[in-house]
Amino acid sequence: MVSRRRFLTLSGGLAGAAAFTQWAGTAAAGAAPISTQPAPAALAAREAAKNPSLVWPADQVLPTFPQPKHLDVADVRKLSGDDQALLNTLQGNVNRVRPRIYFLVDDSSDAAWLATLGLPTTRHDDPMSLVAAYRSEISGAIVYDRDVPDSINVATTMAGLKNAVIASPEQAEKYDLPIVEDLRGRFTDDPLATYRWQVEHLWPQCTHRLLTGVPPTRTAAVPGVKWTQLARETNPVRDNSNRKVYELDLSPVLGGEGVYLRFQDAFGNDGWGPSVQHVTVLADGKQIADFETATDAETPYIFDADGSAVTDGHRFCDGGAYWIYHFEPPEGTTTLTAKVDMWNQYLVTATDQAPTRVEVFPNLRDYIVGTKAMVAWLPPEGASGDLLAEIFGMVEPTTPYLGWFNGAVAGEHGGVGIASEQGLEVLAADFYQNGTVFSGARATIRATPPRRTTPRLRKKIYLTFTVGEGDNIQYCQHRMRDIWDNDDRGAVPTNWTIDPLLADVGPAIYAYYQRTATGNDLLIAGPSGAGYTYPSLWPADKLDHFTTMTGRYMRLTGLNVISCFNIVDGPPAPPDERVGASYHDNTPALGIVLGWERGNQITTPGGIPVVGDFARFADVADYHKGLYDHVADWDGDAPRFVAAAIQAWNWTPTQIVSLADSLDDRFEIVRGDSFFDLLRRTLD
Repeated sequence: MVSRRRFLTLSGGLAGAAAFTQWAGTAAAGAAPISTQPAPAALAAREAAKNPSLVWPADQVLPTFPQPKHLDVADVRKLSGDDQALLNTLQGNVNRVRPRIYFLVDDSSDAAWLATLGLPTTRHDDPMSLVAAYRSEISGAIVYDRDVPDSINVATTMAGLKNAVIASPEQAEKYDLPIVEDLRGRFTDDPLATYRWQVEHLWPQCTHRLLTGVPPTRTAAVPGVKWTQLARETNPVRDNSNRKVYELDLSPVLGGEGVYLRFQDAFGNDGWGPSVQHVTVLADGKQIADFETATDAETPYIFDADGSAVTDGHRFCDGGAYWIYHFEPPEGTTTLTAKVDMWNQYLVTATDQAPTRVEVFPNLRDYIVGTKAMVAWLPPEGASGDLLAEIFGMVEPTTPYLGWFNGAVAGEHGGVGIASEQGLEVLAADFYQNGTVFSGARATIRATPPRRTTPRLRKKIYLTFTVGEGDNIQYCQHRMRDIWDNDDRGAVPTNWTIDPLLADVGPAIYAYYQRTATGNDLLIAGPSGAGYTYPSLWPADKLDHFTTMTGRYMRLTGLNVISCFNIVDGPPAPPDERVGASYHDNTPALGIVLGWERGNQITTPGGIPVVGDFARFADVADYHKGLYDHVADWDGDAPRFVAAAIQAWNWTPTQIVSLADSLDDRFEIVRGDSFFDLLRRTLD
């Protein structure tokens, strides 16, 4: 999601360089690979013996599952994460042989894709009945240790290797599942030791052509919790002009299980939520808590950090994220007050009930089990970053990493940074559902780019809109389907980033977008080609592997424009000559849109045009004003080129149409391919 977390990095502000330096030294140090892989063809042949039901040629990044013929469908949205995880690991084992199980998890897109697949289905009102229905196809259960959350991931790796499901002890008993492995008491609560054991004992049996990462647990909202609003910023403040110590009266929520204090973004559409640096809590005037955020003193009071982040000595969250503190005032307390050093767009609420519970994170586990991949969850910094780099060094260049990273700002930039330095591309996939079905569903993908008609070059401001997040295959599966099906799509020329590796992991998804695109819709490769990466960090002897693979998949999927992220040691940087030449020589790209920039850069490294994008994160009026300010210096003597980034999570084609309608006749909106055609004419 584009939010302050990303905006700060591209502006060189609060999060950027600091977040990067947490991992850069670690990745550079890098540990020696644990094992050396054979040549790709030999590796593919060896891997075929591990997963004989999958088709996985040496030049194919992700495997093809058997083709589904009929699907047992169940709605699992009301189930706990524990039950969903058991079912997802069942799904992975069953669908490895032949995809037969499909779950409805998302509110709308899962049903839409099921209709798109057009397969015969049988509906099951009780999802857990599928355990008995497919009991003969699994060996039993790998029981994880609730006291050691990372044992859930080790259990998932084992489940793929031993044809089992993961389960709690209670689930194993309830569903009469023999215990294949019992991990209770096997590990201490030391993630490094747990994952090191997994590398040493399970990695040799796993696929070596894929790595994965998902969190072992998640927090889920407890229904029926009533929140009391304590404070709210009513103006869109994006600086510290409203910073002060706010005194919040928590007395109305006394008398329950404790007091839970929640911080959220008052304006979730522009990514600039609350920042907090210091909290003091007084019970009847006596101090019961006093801490700086982002310090060890804060830790005892954190109940749920969700997607919040810490940087420069303060904690913040944006968009739909939040964090919650838990305080336990002495019995008989009548007055409870919190003094909070806070600024930006805050929304503060409180309750006397525990508002969330911890449960197993269920997503992507069908694909992990189905491919017999190893799964880990390691922060990309310090000793855990060393181990993550070591794991990434165990595989061949262009091996994909599916899932996500532990941590907010530092997690994304650090994780993608380490992967880039080790020669791996990332597919954000921790919410990718039914991957074992979509990797088997066949579809026709057109290899020819759509026909383009480039207008005559005039003294205009040529504007091209790009909807981001397309590197993120779960976005392509869920949010993109929702906004793509908007009735206003096609009214304005728009570029839609998409991952060409969907040709492997979701061909029916890719084909749907290609088949239903209008003449104004252009699919372009999401950052930074075939997978999310920072190309300038790739070693010299590995970069051509990535761009050659990207070029192959772009030609396969009919793409000729690339969106690129390139974080090197702080703010986004344009590709250098080495990187530009590699893209120029090995891909069919007409040009590259550089993300997280400010719309100021136009360069031609290695002969390929690169244009920095311009972005605003709020509403149409805000974008209109920002865009007009951006081009205020244009004198009309020569064409001007502006690549405009569109926030995929909050905008729809309706907002794009509104913005387009608000522009004067200085602007001409074009697709990305025409945009680079016109730009090239000015560069010749």
